[in-house]
Amino acid sequence: MPHTLSIMEARKQLTSLPETLFHDGQLDVLEITRRGKPVLAVLPWELYEAVSETLEVMGDKELMAQLRQSILEMDSGKLISWQDAKQELGL
Repeated sequence: MPHTLSIMEARKQLTSLPETLFHDGQLDVLEITRRGKPVLAVLPWELYEAVSETLEVMGDKELMAQLRQSILEMDSGKLISWQDAKQELGL
């Protein structure tokens, strides 16, 4: 659940925002409002990278097709062990 700060309060707390976004071992998102309406989202860099990478994968039609096929194979029980996969790849 995102925390909410007004834009004025966020400005005052700018240097402490990284600590605000990481608490209880969890990454959080900060909602910044102006006149009570959300205008910005501030998030930790790790979370930004994860979201960005996810969007990149989802935007790649070939990769998404491979992912869907892999999920179907997994659901149907067509799995091989890691040892067998390494052997097939010659590792």
